[in-house]
Amino acid sequence: QVQLVESGGGLVQPGGSLKLSCTASEDISSFQTMSWYRQAPGQRREMVASIGRGGMTVYPDSLEGRFAISREDAVNTLYLQMMRLVVEDTAVYYCNAVTRSGDYWGQGTQVTVSS
Repeated sequence: QVQLVESGGGLVQPGGSLKLSCTASEDISSFQTMSWYRQAPGQRREMVASIGRGGMTVYPDSLEGRFAISREDAVNTLYLQMMRLVVEDTAVYYCNAVTRSGDYWGQGTQVTVSS
């Protein structure tokens, strides 16, 4: 059972930046894919960034290059650098890992963009 713990959420002003972290309880180098999703109130959960074991990244076009996903295998941590944040980025952000043993989710971290 893989445990994923997100951190780094909080309140940020429009135009600001925030970096989220997701630390796994196991070696992430063997994970097939790690991703960040978000869910705003009343909305369905959507993927905002994904990174494969080989380092290939995927982003939805709607983010216009404002988010960057990275991973640091030595410390079993996934990151999401968010830039030029807008009010519409307000959501709970979740870490996801697809592994040989299954699909795992963190508990989420709240990001609020407000002036």
